[in-house]
Amino acid sequence: METFESLVRAEFAPKNVYLNTASNGLLPARTVTALDRAVRMRAEGTPLGPLYEDVEAVRSSFARLAGVPVERVATGASVAEYGGLIAASLPAGAEVLTAEADFASLVNPFHMRGDLKVRAVPLERLAESVRPDTALVAVSAAQSADGRVADLPAVREAARTHGARTYVDASQSAGWLPLEAAEDDFVAAVGFKWLMGPHGAAFCVVPEDFGGLAPLLAGWVAGELPWDSCYGPVEDLAHSARRFDISPSLFTYAGLRTSLELIEELGVAAIQAHDLALADRFRAGLAGLGREPVPSPGSAIVSVPGLGHRQPELSAAGIEVSNRAGNLRAAFHLYNTPEDVDRLLDVLSS
Repeated sequence: METFESLVRAEFAPKNVYLNTASNGLLPARTVTALDRAVRMRAEGTPLGPLYEDVEAVRSSFARLAGVPVERVATGASVAEYGGLIAASLPAGAEVLTAEADFASLVNPFHMRGDLKVRAVPLERLAESVRPDTALVAVSAAQSADGRVADLPAVREAARTHGARTYVDASQSAGWLPLEAAEDDFVAAVGFKWLMGPHGAAFCVVPEDFGGLAPLLAGWVAGELPWDSCYGPVEDLAHSARRFDISPSLFTYAGLRTSLELIEELGVAAIQAHDLALADRFRAGLAGLGREPVPSPGSAIVSVPGLGHRQPELSAAGIEVSNRAGNLRAAFHLYNTPEDVDRLLDVLSS
């Protein structure tokens, strides 16, 4: 009988201590195989129908992880693309509330409009800062810079009280933190971090009524019958969120299909327990070194002020972490072990 440990060890054999999933996730062995298969199909001139089937399998898998009907899931390439659609849907002068120093791909589209009121407040004050004139609250579920987890239930309650919509970027949480996308208006996420897919895929969960979005990026794949929508204007847009799709990077989705299958096999709850145990082990070890991380309880990402400058030294020692604004950022995922944590602590103590 396969266990969490045996499944993981069959898929990953990193050559270093890789603690940088918040930048890029490692590819499972099955994903590398799927990518090779897809590339060979192109090289050999094999019909690519199965690769389009991969896109729909990925959409269904993400919908299950997000806890929403598949009809609410659009597939694209980046979070910024969906932020642009949401920004374009807002009336001039609308207020968008964000967290200070949140990730650029989330907040920048609203600033680029030029005629929206974008207000940033500390993450811990986000819910209490929603006002009657707030149209949208946009926030990352877990902050990229330091791993702090947003109080999404409080944000949702405040938004509903004042008639505002919510837009959550789950790029730093999807894959280790259970998604509750049905509770929000919009949820976007990339596939190359904690979901462990190749670059070039992203998702957006939209309301059943589409939330006022216009399919400004719609091409032939956004048609209800894509292969009948290749020429001239698309006469019949997809009756689901697929109307917000862009033409897919087929290799990426071929790989991502198997990555999401692995996550579903392991279960997000089990992955969360594994990741948080390692993050807590690191926090405890830091206390022993007299170091205090940025408070981020319940997060798989740990950020340590004042140690970012040691990233090159750690990389030379075979330990991959990030330097974010002078902080050392370590991200713990399913392929990491207690020995990885101890190795990092050992080098930091020297």
